[in-house]
Amino acid sequence: QVQLVESGGGLVQAGGSLRLSCAASGRTFSRHVMGWFRQAPGKEREFVAAISWIGGITYSRDSAKGRFTISRDNAKNTVFLQMNSLKPEDTAAYYCAAANTIVVRTTPYDYPYWGQGTQVTVSS
Repeated sequence: QVQLVESGGGLVQAGGSLRLSCAASGRTFSRHVMGWFRQAPGKEREFVAAISWIGGITYSRDSAKGRFTISRDNAKNTVFLQMNSLKPEDTAAYYCAAANTIVVRTTPYDYPYWGQGTQVTVSS
């Protein structure tokens, strides 16, 4: 069982940066793939980025490449999403998710554990 709590969201102007954090509880955090997803009002939840157990493998959506970086600190049971050059279209609730799997997953259905979300609003 893994419990997740996100933080770091807020209001930022276009071109600005935010760093989201996700604190996880549970002894097996280091053995979970961690992912970030987002959901805007009226839209489906979509994949943002994911990272493997030891952080050696990462994936991110095309629109995030070069702007967003996912990382993890297994000693602190925390995963991060550094978001730079933010755009208004990045506005959404951002969710942290965990999956006890070896293969990095990019669909919400593969993640059984979710945080409550943190709101990111980018003004133009």
